[in-house]
Amino acid sequence: MRKWLLLVVCGLFSLQMQAQTGFKPVTDLAPLKQQFAKAAQNTQSIQCDFVQEKNLSMLSDKITSKGKFWFKKDSKVRMEYTQPSYYLLVINGKEIKIKDAQKENKVSGKANKLFDQINKITVDCVRGTVLDNADFTTKAFENPQFYKLEMVPANKALKEYFSKITLLVDKQDYSVSKITMDEQSGDDTTISFLHKQLNANIPDALFSAK
Repeated sequence: MRKWLLLVVCGLFSLQMQAQTGFKPVTDLAPLKQQFAKAAQNTQSIQCDFVQEKNLSMLSDKITSKGKFWFKKDSKVRMEYTQPSYYLLVINGKEIKIKDAQKENKVSGKANKLFDQINKITVDCVRGTVLDNADFTTKAFENPQFYKLEMVPANKALKEYFSKITLLVDKQDYSVSKITMDEQSGDDTTISFLHKQLNANIPDALFSAK
């Protein structure tokens, strides 16, 4: 269950990726932080499709899942897997709901430090403050189309699961188009966000965690 929840860490917004080549270090992070935060301030909601690919060290084939993603300010996230099986994660502030085809669980982020960290990172991504997150040591790179943020966990709870989280940020709208999570086990998960719609009218009922 924890690993499924960790997959949402920053699972937010966007466009399909081209090859990740030609990146060079960003020497001055201040302008990137400012633009990232400015774009996030103008984003009230996001909805999109996503494709998740998981590589397991013991298997040669990828495990591919598909679904839909919604975000609404403040701190409302819904990630709904529809293929190959149903799985739902809803974060509404400190409340978390998890549901699959067989059962439903409700968890309080206040009572679980790991879930609280997941919520914090997710909101930081949307607010554009992820570069200031003290739970990671972050290096930034860029090519003509994207910024690449390589985030190494400094937080003990996250370090237990991940060796590195990499975000690809589109320079056109400063949204995250792809996230790759490298686990300590040697497995990795990549989520690409497609067909993004910004500031659409999303009903609050979608984020009910009751």
